[in-house]
Amino acid sequence: MMRQPSKRLNHLSADIFSEMNARKREVAKTRTVYDLSIGSPDQQPDEKLLQTLIDAIWQPNSFRYPLSEGTAAFREEVARWYQYRFGVELAPDGEVHSLMGSQDGLAHFALAWTDPGDIVLVPDPGYPIYEGSLHLAGAVPYRMPLRAENEFLPKLTDIPEEIAARATFMILNYPNNPVSAVATLAFFEEVVAFAKRFDIIVVHDLAYSEMVFDGYQAPSFLQVPGAKEVGIEFNSFSKSFNMAGCRIAYVVGNADIIKPLAIVKSNIDYGVFLPVQQMAIEALRKDRESGGENTVAPVYQERRDVLLGALAKAGWSIPSPKATMFVWAAVPNGWTSREFAFALLEQAGVVVVPGSAFGEEGEGYVRIALVQPPEVLLEAVAAIDQSGILRMKQVCNG
Repeated sequence: MMRQPSKRLNHLSADIFSEMNARKREVAKTRTVYDLSIGSPDQQPDEKLLQTLIDAIWQPNSFRYPLSEGTAAFREEVARWYQYRFGVELAPDGEVHSLMGSQDGLAHFALAWTDPGDIVLVPDPGYPIYEGSLHLAGAVPYRMPLRAENEFLPKLTDIPEEIAARATFMILNYPNNPVSAVATLAFFEEVVAFAKRFDIIVVHDLAYSEMVFDGYQAPSFLQVPGAKEVGIEFNSFSKSFNMAGCRIAYVVGNADIIKPLAIVKSNIDYGVFLPVQQMAIEALRKDRESGGENTVAPVYQERRDVLLGALAKAGWSIPSPKATMFVWAAVPNGWTSREFAFALLEQAGVVVVPGSAFGEEGEGYVRIALVQPPEVLLEAVAAIDQSGILRMKQVCNG
């Protein structure tokens, strides 16, 4: 072909994931591969949720076009769950909007709120769609470093005032993917004050709110007084209820901030399949009525403990995260992130994602997804140990 695709695609981070997949296929021809790369839940939804989906499919009108904002019943149940879980009051009309997954909303938000050349504050490292959405919209990312010495929180005081004054919105994500860090309400109070000072919209991604361990409870950004004046929050059913393939999530918060996103979406899609919305309603209702006895978090807490315990015995000591389905692990001395990830794959058959895939500040780390049962994780660690990679020293060429 003579024509070339849009230059917007040049900034999207598919290269490393495509390269990892290609190498994984080659390695799989000769040895067992343990894929700990993509954060795709490997569990089934609760049986009651599955039955709700089946029953809803047989209801009259289930296959009609749904409304983009979600049914009234769905929006009302989200509002009830937010009140139950976080003590946050939401108006179902205006302050709650359904999404085809939180990535859907994040991808379209920049189209709704930026013009080409506008500045947006993004975490580095960060989930790829944060920057990807900006490049698709023609906006310019300003990266906020997330570093261990600051508990992987951005230092708002390090953002130049001239940048803050021009920024349209800020993206935050706690519990965080990829670094698995958590944030306190005190930090969110700083964020609200910063946003009010510079007239910045706050976009908080809370997709891992229920995937928490050791008694930890993740707060909502909207719990902070004044937060709803400046921001919105995304949440999802993918991780909390093993519904990743259903593609359902929602955005809540300031109605005036949600409205432009709703306009974009109303021109693109017709909303989430009605039976899936019924399934999501049942998930939230069941969670409320059970007193928050989420069955997902204990599964991943056990996997975290098994993996980190075995890796420590093999000589790789990694801090234990309080939340998410990921482990953010510093690579051994002498390796770059990519070199170490490729060595793990080719010499041990273990697939992880190099931290550099998530931004410059991700260099020196790999992200490990807890998406295999404990016995498979132990096999993966045994393969790493037997390969001798952890005992190797390699001169890094930069």
